[in-house]
Amino acid sequence: MSKTISFNELRRIKDSLPNGSMHRIADELGITADTVRNFFGGQNFQEGSSVGIHMEPGPDGGIVVLDDTTILEKALEILQENAHV
Repeated sequence: MSKTISFNELRRIKDSLPNGSMHRIADELGITADTVRNFFGGQNFQEGSSVGIHMEPGPDGGIVVLDDTTILEKALEILQENAHV
């Protein structure tokens, strides 16, 4: 299922994650941490893979269309866990 989100919102989610979250998401999904970073706007394609995001310029940092929301869902789970701590 695809989802559209602003680039700034995607970065806000990434910046809100506690330390170690990129590695935790990668471990839980069986992917590299650089692939997770690429999902959040990184550009390391030597170590990480492309993750099916499409960026278009516009207000609020532009629009990002996510082909697969699995990484986003894991990130939101981690934020939810930390909200209860």
